[in-house]
Amino acid sequence: MQTQDKVTDRQLSDEQSREIAETIREELARRRISRQALAEQAKLSLSTLEKVLGGRRPFTLATTVRLEQALGVSLRKSAALVTPPAANDVAPDSLGSYAHRAVTWLEDVYITLRPSFGAKDAIFAYRTEIVWEPKVSSLVFREGERTDAAYEHTGEVAVPHQSGFIYLVIIKHGQHRVITVSRPTVAGEMYGIISTLRAGPGSQLTPIAAPIAYVPLRNVAKPSLGRVGPDDANHALYGKHLRRTVEESFALFLSV
Repeated sequence: MQTQDKVTDRQLSDEQSREIAETIREELARRRISRQALAEQAKLSLSTLEKVLGGRRPFTLATTVRLEQALGVSLRKSAALVTPPAANDVAPDSLGSYAHRAVTWLEDVYITLRPSFGAKDAIFAYRTEIVWEPKVSSLVFREGERTDAAYEHTGEVAVPHQSGFIYLVIIKHGQHRVITVSRPTVAGEMYGIISTLRAGPGSQLTPIAAPIAYVPLRNVAKPSLGRVGPDDANHALYGKHLRRTVEESFALFLSV
């Protein structure tokens, strides 16, 4: 037990501490969460978090692990701390060259929410699962329980380090459908924009963009799926998530 305590209390180098502090500050800004909220989630005192982020105290391995679990990201990027993953455990360059263990925090079952394209004031809700697919060596997403089952999609997930956003992409017979969302909040939700085609009468298709939200299934006690109208018990909650996409500037919609 004493040996284990010595390992987890080991202080990281100044360079490693600076890298971790910078990454945490970026995540706080992207997710719009406070240091207090992160400290509570990681079960740390706010004073400890302030000191390590301000460079007044080096990170320990134990503190770093707690923060990684709270944020759902890998903070230890230095070669001295991270063992290179196997080649078949890394996504292709086109998807961001991410390792499986670096994105396990994205693997979950979500309720996907977007405005209904056909009914005013209604919200379209369905199930999306994000999982690692060894056959293609990347995360994939699979939609299900849609009332329009013919339009259920399966696609690839890109997680580039540069932009800090996540892309759910479908390319089928030359047609593209792209969903761009933020990295998850502390509660695991992702917010952004869907860009796709709206099916109209006959063979009519119209390009359309709309806010979209991915809410972990566990966050909704009794989820409603399909076309959710104002009389549904979950309509207010779902609407709050979609409004958050715009009100908190996770995505912008410009008028002409």
